[in-house]
Amino acid sequence: MFPKYFVIGAINAALAIGLGAFGAHALKEALTEHYLDIFETGVRYHMYSSLGLMLISLLAKQIGAGKLVVAGGRLIFSGTVIFSGSLYILAVTEFSKLGMITPIGGVCMLSGWACIIIAALKSSK
Repeated sequence: MFPKYFVIGAINAALAIGLGAFGAHALKEALTEHYLDIFETGVRYHMYSSLGLMLISLLAKQIGAGKLVVAGGRLIFSGTVIFSGSLYILAVTEFSKLGMITPIGGVCMLSGWACIIIAALKSSK
């Protein structure tokens, strides 16, 4: 799990930086302040999750990549795709109904972190 999730996290961090720069420069004049804020929220959580995946891979190296750790990583990655991806598309297209799936991504990320917390607590016993 270690190298795979560390690489996935690093690639996603690079994507978040690229998308952030794209939003700040290319979209600054194209989007309203409201939709630019939505795009920036997607970038922010994309970066948080990317760094989180890299940390999880380091944790897995310490405590082992048990089922909870693997499930946590998968949920966080999936949640990031759904959450940030839906916000990116929503901001660019202004298709507001897409915002209905954004919370699904948030729930996935929260569930992933819950798995990581439980795995860490179990390993300390």
